[in-house]
Amino acid sequence: MFSHATLGTNDFARARAFYDALLGPLGLTRFHTAEGEAGYAANPESSPQFWLMRPIDGRPASPGNGVTLAFEAPDRATVRAFHATGLAQGGREEGAPGLRPHYHPDFYGAYLRDPDGNKLCCVCHLPE
Repeated sequence: MFSHATLGTNDFARARAFYDALLGPLGLTRFHTAEGEAGYAANPESSPQFWLMRPIDGRPASPGNGVTLAFEAPDRATVRAFHATGLAQGGREEGAPGLRPHYHPDFYGAYLRDPDGNKLCCVCHLPE
C-alpha cells in the first residue's frame, strides 16, 4: 500500500544510531546512507521503505501532531523488544506493550517517541 515513510531529524547521527538499533528486531536494515539521509527496508529493492533525513527545506524537523508511524511485528515478543530497545536508545515512553482491544481483540502494541519527538508504534495483529 505504501511506498515509503520519511521522518525528519535535527540530529542525524543520534537518530541513525537510534533507528539502526530499533529496526533490527523487525528485520529492517539500513541499506542506504548519504549526507543527512538513511534508508531502511527488509529488502532494499522493494517497498515499503523507511527513510530518515534532515528536512530538505533546511528548516528544523518537528513531529506532526496526530501523526504516528506504526511498524508491524511478527509476534508480541518483537513488540516488547522494539519498545525496550527504543527506550534504551533514548526514546520516551508513550504506552507500554499490551493489548489494545478497543482497536481489535488481538491488537498488541507499544508506543514511544524517538529522540526528535516523533511518535512510533510497534504492533502485532496476531493472537498470542
